Amino acid sequence: MKIIFMGTPDFAVGALESIVEAGYQVVLVVTQEDKPKGRGKEIQYTPVKEAALKHGIEVYQPHRVKTEEAVAKLREYGADVFVVAAYGQILSKEILDMPKYGCVNIHASLLPKYRGAAPIQWSIIDGEKVTGVTTQMMAEGIDTGDILDILKVEIASDETAGSLFDKLTDAGAHIILETLKKLEDGTATRTPQDDSQSSYAKMLDKKLGDIDFTKSAEEIERLVRGLNPWPSAYTRYNGKTLKVWKAEVIDKEYAGECGQIVDKTKKAIVVKTGVGALAITELQLEGKKRMTTESYLCGAGFDDGAILG
Repeated sequence: MKIIFMGTPDFAVGALESIVEAGYQVVLVVTQEDKPKGRGKEIQYTPVKEAALKHGIEVYQPHRVKTEEAVAKLREYGADVFVVAAYGQILSKEILDMPKYGCVNIHASLLPKYRGAAPIQWSIIDGEKVTGVTTQMMAEGIDTGDILDILKVEIASDETAGSLFDKLTDAGAHIILETLKKLEDGTATRTPQDDSQSSYAKMLDKKLGDIDFTKSAEEIERLVRGLNPWPSAYTRYNGKTLKVWKAEVIDKEYAGECGQIVDKTKKAIVVKTGVGALAITELQLEGKKRMTTESYLCGAGFDDGAILG
C-alpha cells in the first residue's frame, strides 16, 4: 500500500512514525511551509518535515495544495491512500477522489463532537469526561466524512491540553494502523455522522484566555487547564499580565467582589468568583518566570484585598 501522508504539527508525527515502523510505503509527505520562529526569526521546519527527512522520505510544501501544479504533483505518485493529520489546508474534491482507498483523516475527538481546529482544548474547557480519536473518510465538509474507527480516551480531573495532546497523539498512532489494515483487506466499515450531534471547536486566540471572574470557579479552572500550555489563561495585577498556570476549585462563598483576593494560604492565593472561589497555585507575573504561588509569596506578595483583572 503506497501512502501520501499530509500533516504539520507534533500531533501528526506519532501517526507518521507508526505508519513507517509498520512497514508501509510512504511515498511522499506533504506539510505546510516552513516559517520563521523565535527572536532571531530563523526558518524552522515543521515537526512532520523533520520526521520525514529523518526517514529519508520526500517532502512537498505547496503554498496552496489546491492549485493545478500541486494536484498534478500528488497524482504522480499513484498513492493508494492519503493519510491526513492536522495538515492545515482544506483538500479539494479532486484530491479527495484521487487515491484508490480515499483520504483518511485522523481527528482528535469523538466525531461528530468537536469538529474543527481545537478539539483537544475545547473538550477540557467544556468539562468532558471522555474524548478520543476518530479516523474518518474525508468529505468536502470540515470533519463531516464517514467514521471508520474510534478510540476513546478518558480525560483526567487534572488534565491539561498538553497532557491530553500526548495521549491523543499516541491514540492516533495506534488507530491509524487498524484503519489502514481494514481498508487494505476490505473489512473497513463506514458509519455516517449524525449532524444533529455535531459541535464546532473553534480556533483558539489569546483573548480567550482573559479570565472572567464572574464565571464559576469550576469553569475558570477548566479554562486554565484547557489553555495550558497555549495560549494560557491570564488576568492582570497592578497593570501587569498575570498568567495562571494551575488552580483549584474551592467550594466556599466569600464576601467581596469577583476577582478579589479574599484569602491567602502558604501555597495559594484565593480569588472570589461568581460561584465558589479559585485557589491559584502556579502563576507567572509579566517579566518573571513561571513558578508556584508558594515560591512567589516567599519573595513578593499581593496586596490584601486586591482585585485581579
